[in-house]
Amino acid sequence: MPKTAIFPPGAGPTLAPYSPGTSADGIVYVSGTLALDKEFNVVHVGDAAKQTEFVLEQIKAVIEAAGGTMADVTFNHIFLTDWANYGAVNGVYGKYFPGDKPARYCIQCGLVKPDALVEIASVAHIGKK
Repeated sequence: MPKTAIFPPGAGPTLAPYSPGTSADGIVYVSGTLALDKEFNVVHVGDAAKQTEFVLEQIKAVIEAAGGTMADVTFNHIFLTDWANYGAVNGVYGKYFPGDKPARYCIQCGLVKPDALVEIASVAHIGKK
């Protein structure tokens, strides 16, 4: 099945050999997304809520570039470096998914950048466009 790499407008290079998103058969897979600027520096160091907002805006850009909306997100994979940030992440997360919530899981783990507090990867079903 053919797939299409998705790079939203203004997207810079990626931290490693991957695409920000991939679309195949009406499904968009968004790579794990960190709160990184174009030079791969973590933004909003120490603020889990602001990092979550930054991450979800990046995910939104990928999904919109593929022709979808955040309402099309069906699953999120959430990675936290510390459970102490769980409430802050959920506070922002709920604003991006106000209606029916996507399925998700959340785990505590180390992330590729020491100052990153949250990473999210998403799956959205946008239909064939």
